[in-house]
Amino acid sequence: MTDLTAGGVNAPAIRRVEFDTEEAKARLRRRYRSEFRFKVYGFAALAVTTTFLLLLLSSIVSKGIPGFFQNVIVTDVLVDAGKIDPEGNGDAATLRAGDYTAIARAALAEAIPGIEGRQLKKELNGLLSSGAGDALREQVLADPSLVGQRVKTQLLLADEADVFLKDSSTTIRTIADTRGIATPTGTTGDVTIFVGANDFADDIAEVKAELKAKAAAIMEAIERRKARGAGPESLKDLEREAADLRIRYEAAATSETLDSKTPSRLVAINGGIVKVKEMTPTLVKGEVIIPLKSTADAAPGTWQIRVYEKPESNRNLNDRGLTFLEALKAKGLVENRFNWAFFTTGDSREAELAGIQGALVGSILTLLVTIGLCLPIGVLAAIYLEEFAPKNRMTELIEININNLAAVPSIVFGLLGLAVFLNFFNLPRSAPLVGGLVLALLVLPTIIIASRAALKSVPPSIREAALGVGASHQQAVFHHVLPLAMPGIMTGTIIGMAHALGETAPLLMIGMIAFIVDVPTSLTQAATVLPVQIFLWSDLPEPAFKMKTAAAIMVLLAVLFVMNGLAIWLRKKFERRW
Repeated sequence: MTDLTAGGVNAPAIRRVEFDTEEAKARLRRRYRSEFRFKVYGFAALAVTTTFLLLLLSSIVSKGIPGFFQNVIVTDVLVDAGKIDPEGNGDAATLRAGDYTAIARAALAEAIPGIEGRQLKKELNGLLSSGAGDALREQVLADPSLVGQRVKTQLLLADEADVFLKDSSTTIRTIADTRGIATPTGTTGDVTIFVGANDFADDIAEVKAELKAKAAAIMEAIERRKARGAGPESLKDLEREAADLRIRYEAAATSETLDSKTPSRLVAINGGIVKVKEMTPTLVKGEVIIPLKSTADAAPGTWQIRVYEKPESNRNLNDRGLTFLEALKAKGLVENRFNWAFFTTGDSREAELAGIQGALVGSILTLLVTIGLCLPIGVLAAIYLEEFAPKNRMTELIEININNLAAVPSIVFGLLGLAVFLNFFNLPRSAPLVGGLVLALLVLPTIIIASRAALKSVPPSIREAALGVGASHQQAVFHHVLPLAMPGIMTGTIIGMAHALGETAPLLMIGMIAFIVDVPTSLTQAATVLPVQIFLWSDLPEPAFKMKTAAAIMVLLAVLFVMNGLAIWLRKKFERRW
């Protein structure tokens, strides 16, 4: 390092830094290491953010895609005139009011013949939705000549059956390596199946192993609750259940009774299915679900054991319904189709019939009111504040309040709408008109701020050039500045509308949480919006509604992505570089 002095005694010293010294090289290495660490931290932050985003999206997509599909039974149905057109006049109103559910149930009984007993018939009919005959009704109304004929149509499954087919957590295991010849004592009702060898000994041992594993799991749960300070009174039921299980699996392997808490076992024999209730090494006692053929009509020795790995108490579909559903699948009558009704129907208490059309139409009507109010008001307010308003304390106060309103929680606007629009002006509750007014208040500060920023981005030379050729101040603003700022204004407006589309809290305050079945046709008719529909479905216990909640979230995200993409496209297409 060398100091050079020039220009006299009082001249400032020029300091020359040497970069080839060890100290300088060490400082340079420290700087490079610091820059490298900063880049690593940045990439790590991006990686963590991207990972969480992908996990969120993958969770929504994996749960939502099944909601876009629906399992149906596709079969030939006899359109019984006695049930839908008893007078034979072919009147459209009569055909529309016909009992198509009875026709659907008759077709299901034909698909699985021989079902006897009130309970079994109830379980079989329970596979069908209350709207199972809707597709057939539409076919008949479109072509009344179908009455009295056999028509191939689809019958909608109930949500329990549909969810079971979409859920892969229940494994059905088949044990076909049986020994000996099985002989049932009947073809319907409660029967006993005898075998010559100890064919069920291994099954009894397996059941006892399952009971032992379940008892061990209960004891682990008891220990965990004790560690958290649970009292002995709250653990009595668990301890009693574990003790009962211990008695069962420690007993001699001579007989075992199956209940809903153990994996179900069924015997497929002579073309039918028997649900096992009690087993010994040489026989089983159970209930016939699908009727057996007589011994003379069936090949001897053709039988197998089916094990439903998930216990009946842990399933929404019981053993009878599951057996009927598997029989329909074996005949090739069950198909998985895209659920167009999800987009063409309104909400329903039945999960398989619920759709989002009402919420979509309500969202569109609400956003029309919102953009019809906030776009002209917001743009004109921005033009006045940016181009015409005098710079004084009053305008400064207005600007501060606008910036503060943009940060106010959205539920405050809901309370304002409840107090002013509903209680003071007595506007209809849960109407798109009121929802649009509330969301307009919410979005208006954002549009004003974005519009002012777009106007401010236009170079002053544009204004000066317009004024220089004789244009008035108003002409310079509206003929020259505003067209150049319009891409930025539209971008801010679209982003504000996307913000409004995703809002839920202010709409809950004005009553748009109501259960609305009909699709709204006017601004004053009761309606709901997509975020509120998602909120309502997410609170329902049925698994089918959970799938539809994720599917509706995917639709909402898709609309938001499109709106934000449109904003980016407008900015890129019309953006001017000054």
